[in-house]
Amino acid sequence: MVMPPAALTPGAATHPLPAHLLPRAVAVLALLHIAVIIASNVLVQLPFTVAGVHTTWGAFTFPLVFVLTDLTVRLLGPDVARRVVARVMLPALLASYVVSVVFADGVFVGWQGLASFNDFVARIALASFAAYGVGQLTDIAVFARLRRLPQWWVAPAASTVVGSLIDTLVFFSVAFWRSSDAFMAEHWVQIAAVDYATKLAFSLAALLPLYGAVLRALLRRLPTTPVMRTA
Repeated sequence: MVMPPAALTPGAATHPLPAHLLPRAVAVLALLHIAVIIASNVLVQLPFTVAGVHTTWGAFTFPLVFVLTDLTVRLLGPDVARRVVARVMLPALLASYVVSVVFADGVFVGWQGLASFNDFVARIALASFAAYGVGQLTDIAVFARLRRLPQWWVAPAASTVVGSLIDTLVFFSVAFWRSSDAFMAEHWVQIAAVDYATKLAFSLAALLPLYGAVLRALLRRLPTTPVMRTA
């Protein structure tokens, strides 16, 4: 696992960017979040089986949002991370609905589906909206509490475990509890458990080292002393 420089690990500088650059940073981070959400809404339509476990490619892309959030909290502070989440929520809701209507099985099927309102897709989009908001705010709260520990990996690991759990529970319960889709209404708990286990295993095995590598690279380029103390 890649280790950030030891001297910079405990209590990294909060808001190492000048105040006039923070709005731009928030905008760029928000766009990255939305890009991951859109990609995940397409890739979740592409199922496959690995080691006998049925999953989708979306389970491997959406956790990148947690990496982005954890890096934001670590480097810019929880207030900035919450600001990013607030910027993303409504565009993500719209994007989730549109993408789910115009793509089927990962293939673009045209814009004609937007001519009428799709209740089933709208419920899934609302579930994605709720899961993103609650999951990300949980992730931020856990990471912020643990980020000053000398072991750099504790905060991202713990926040991923808790944040992903909340995200998964909120999404599947809102989307499929008493759903018009009889199969999902009956089996959503089991499917959610497999989805969570898949995302968690991938996050801890691959994305935690990625977090460490990116953090190390960014810390080499950003100031190590605070420029400002509040968001």
